[in-house]
Amino acid sequence: MECLNCQDRNEKRLVYIGGSSCQKAMSFLVGTHSMKNRANNSIRVILLIAFLVLFSCATTQQSQLESRDAEIYNNQGLEYFRQGQYAQAISEFTKALEINPRYAEAYYNRARAYWRIRQYGQAISDLNKVLEINPRDAEAYYNRGIAYHESGVFIDAINDYSKALEINPRDAEACRNRGMAHQRNGQSDLAISDFNKALDIDPKDSEAYVGRGIVHAGKGQYGQAILDFNKALVNNPEYALAYFNRGLANTDEGQYDEAISDFTKFLEIAPNSAEAYYNRAVAYFLNGEYDKSWFDVIKAKELGYSIPSDFLDDLRKASGGKKL
Repeated sequence: MECLNCQDRNEKRLVYIGGSSCQKAMSFLVGTHSMKNRANNSIRVILLIAFLVLFSCATTQQSQLESRDAEIYNNQGLEYFRQGQYAQAISEFTKALEINPRYAEAYYNRARAYWRIRQYGQAISDLNKVLEINPRDAEAYYNRGIAYHESGVFIDAINDYSKALEINPRDAEACRNRGMAHQRNGQSDLAISDFNKALDIDPKDSEAYVGRGIVHAGKGQYGQAILDFNKALVNNPEYALAYFNRGLANTDEGQYDEAISDFTKFLEIAPNSAEAYYNRAVAYFLNGEYDKSWFDVIKAKELGYSIPSDFLDDLRKASGGKKL
């Protein structure tokens, strides 16, 4: 249908140009030889324009067919992506890009697939392509920031989150993730500022509360940290990391019963966490419950956790020389 519209539009132009040229040719038939040559040249021009228009329409039709093929491959890739078959998804997105190297959506989708299989460098490369095509794509900056973040390149992650926020200043997730990158980069004050901004935008952002709580805990402000973890759990009672981090803060505050309860709740959600068993073992030890501490030590070891030797020494002494 688009090609038919193209033909209709160009045929109207041909009638207009051809009609005026033919009139000139007819009026000059009784003139000199040079005038006849000019008329013949006009006819040649008309034929050339007709050829170019037909060629242009054929090229447009071919381009439209290729565009549809690229879209088919992209959609097949998305179906594989939804099924978790990321290698097949990447293959389909690549086929789409071989047909249309300017297909920003296919680059974006392939980047998502690379990210899922932890090939962050490839994801970053594809998001670079998206931004070459559309330098104002806030989502591409945001997602490239995540890829840099996962790669441990926190400065580049911060820069990309900042660019996303220049385009969309109300992006709570970009604020929160920039805060996390600042925290990982040792910039605790900037991290808290970003978490505060994220919570101004979305007061129910549990991840922002946990992020801010972790920064407070890192500063030794365990009471403030616990308050933030509490708020996170009000908004999301199944948020496992809030229980885990609150357990650590309660341990540091000397609130061992509360810490044990937090690690127990975390293990209900994530029953194979060796780290949680170890940290609950520490809380049991500090609470004087040595048998329970040994039980968790054994469980953590079974799950592959390397128990610090100094902790084992202290536990043996406290429990009368018991060994694993």
